[in-house]
Amino acid sequence: MTQSTSSAYQLCFRSLFDPGRGYAFPCDGLGRVDLDQLSDSARNNYLYARAMVGRELSVPAVEAVGLH
Repeated sequence: MTQSTSSAYQLCFRSLFDPGRGYAFPCDGLGRVDLDQLSDSARNNYLYARAMVGRELSVPAVEAVGLH
């Protein structure tokens, strides 16, 4: 999964065909991603993930980021 900055939450798009694969982006508790805070690469990945919902990726879920 790809994540560019730390946040209390992440918006996760999981692969429909390959368990353990997908994308994750920092977001607020409502799942809003601040596109201005993403790098160009992360922004492109986010837009791709949104476009692939239902085709390659599941509907995104907001998840709390655990401390490791």
